[in-house]
Amino acid sequence: MDIELLDPRRHALPAEWTALLKKTGLTPGAPAEQTVLIWEEDELIATGSRDGNLIKYMAVDPRHQGEDLTATLLTHLRQDAFSHGISHLFLYTKPRNRLMFQNLFFYPVAETKDVLLMEDRRDGLKAYLDPLPRYPEAAVIGAAVMHCNPFTNGHRYLIETAAAECDRLYVFVLSEDRGMFSAADRLMLVQQGTADLPNVTVLPSGPYMISSATFPTYFLPSGTDAGSVQCQLDVEIFAGAVAPALGITRRYVGTEPLSPVTDAYNRALCSGLPSRGIEVREILRKEQDGAPISASRVRALLQEGKLSELQPLVPPTTYRYLTSKEV
Repeated sequence: MDIELLDPRRHALPAEWTALLKKTGLTPGAPAEQTVLIWEEDELIATGSRDGNLIKYMAVDPRHQGEDLTATLLTHLRQDAFSHGISHLFLYTKPRNRLMFQNLFFYPVAETKDVLLMEDRRDGLKAYLDPLPRYPEAAVIGAAVMHCNPFTNGHRYLIETAAAECDRLYVFVLSEDRGMFSAADRLMLVQQGTADLPNVTVLPSGPYMISSATFPTYFLPSGTDAGSVQCQLDVEIFAGAVAPALGITRRYVGTEPLSPVTDAYNRALCSGLPSRGIEVREILRKEQDGAPISASRVRALLQEGKLSELQPLVPPTTYRYLTSKEV
């Protein structure tokens, strides 16, 4: 048995990799950062990949199941992650695989009928939630989850409007680093841009609030609505753990006239959260010169060098950041 570690971004994966994934009911997609291949002579019998802190594309040839190949894959992927400074790993899988991965020291985070999210830390979600500030004196506690890539006057308007309706508003800024601006910078901009709102608490989302950029679809059956599945998992995490821990009873979203995907996500939240005791309120999108303010518009103007056109679209703190030499 030979074990090979490849970076698919630099070295093309063999055709056998695609064939094995399809054979085990998985759909090949975007390449990961590292992939482990286990060969028996010229036959690929198992594979698994790591993309950031996410384990994915785990597949073992049915003829070789029961040979502890999944454990071997995870051992090499864990070693690879550790060598890159990553100590907290997640994986998405089908619910029927729960026991197999539990035996390999992965623990359930949240589950729907289609997907199970697991991590290699026991009670990791609780450990994320426990240090967060609580406000037991607040009668109405709301929350908003945002990417803010970057923070705009549209985001500011939603937060300001929501904060006026709540005793306390949590704003969770997505922690993934997959946009033009880093997670640390986006969090900083939201904190700076809302510093005058005394009842607003801005926090990083951590790894538990999922965006469409990080949600994998490779294990879903063909024709499955991935956006709906992702939203169901988000609802389970938010309503099942985050909201009860922090006393949140209201979730705020902005109307979405530009993105059908985001609008569908909002509709799914409106459908799924109220039955879990969380009201959903939509805030009408703020406009500038007759057009909705969007982060994508800000990014386009920045790339085109039209800095003077940015000022009406972003708070002063964001404008100073965008026009600084560091950007």
